[in-house]
Amino acid sequence: MERIHWPQGAKAAALITVNLDAEQFWLGMFEGTDRRPKTLSMGEYGINRGLDRVLKTLREHAIPATFFVPGMVVQNHPDSIEKILRDGHELGFHGHTHRPMHLLSLNQQREEFESGLEAFRKVAGLTPTGFRAPEGELTADTLKIAAEMGFSYSSSLYADDMPYRHGPDMGRLVEIPMNWNLHDFPYFAFNYGPAFPIGQSRVSSYQRVTENYIEEFDAYRHYEACYVAQFTPQTIGSPGKIQIMEKVLAHIRHSDDVWFGTCCQLIGNLEEASTR
Repeated sequence: MERIHWPQGAKAAALITVNLDAEQFWLGMFEGTDRRPKTLSMGEYGINRGLDRVLKTLREHAIPATFFVPGMVVQNHPDSIEKILRDGHELGFHGHTHRPMHLLSLNQQREEFESGLEAFRKVAGLTPTGFRAPEGELTADTLKIAAEMGFSYSSSLYADDMPYRHGPDMGRLVEIPMNWNLHDFPYFAFNYGPAFPIGQSRVSSYQRVTENYIEEFDAYRHYEACYVAQFTPQTIGSPGKIQIMEKVLAHIRHSDDVWFGTCCQLIGNLEEASTR
C-alpha cells in the first residue's frame, strides 16, 4: 500500500481482536472431538463464561473490538452474537466449521465460505467485510475466494507489521497482519488428548505474557506501526488471565497518540485517505 497515514493524525494504530471459536476450535481441528466431552468443555467455557469477562473488560476501557467467529458458532450461539453486536463490536468471518483451509479442496473451501456467510446473514442479519483464516494454514485459493466474495480485508498472515494490499488478482483485498507474540492462545492452550500442543510444554507465566503484550505495544508505537492483539475467551477469560487483558488495555489506552478501532473502521479510514 501507499505510505499509511493513521486516522485522526495518530502516530500508530491498535486493533483489539477476539477469536470466538467456542467448541468449534476443537471440533474443527481434531477428528472425533464430538466424543470427547472433556475437550469440548474448554470451548464451552469460552462461550459460557469467558466471553462475558472479555466484553466487560472492553466496555470498561471503551475499546471497540473485532470478533472473528466461525459460522457454526454464530449458528449455535445466537445469544452470544447478540451480546457482541449490542456492545458495538465488529463481527468478522472465521470460516464455518473451523477446519484448517489447507486441508480442504477448492470446492470444500467455497462451501466453508458460503455456509458460514449464510449463518451470519440468518442469525446476525449482516455480511462481514473481514476474514481471518482458522488456525492452521490457508492457501492462495483461500484469499482468492475471499476477494471474489467481496471481503475488503483479511487478517490471516504475518508478512508485515503494517497493512498491505494483496496482488492484482485479489481485487482490493487488504491484509491486516498479525504476530504470534500477540496471541494469547499459544501461551495458554493445553490439552492431554488430543495433545495440544504436541510437545505438551506450557502454561506460560501470566506476568511475562502481560509484559510481552505491553512491550510489543510500546515498540509498535515507536515504529508507528499497526498493533494487532488477539484474545481467545476460552483462555484469556479465566478469573486470573482476564487480568492480563485488563492490564494490557489499560496500558495502551493511556497513549493519546494511538488510534483505536475495529478492523473494518481502519480499512474504511485507509480507503478514504487513499482517495484524497
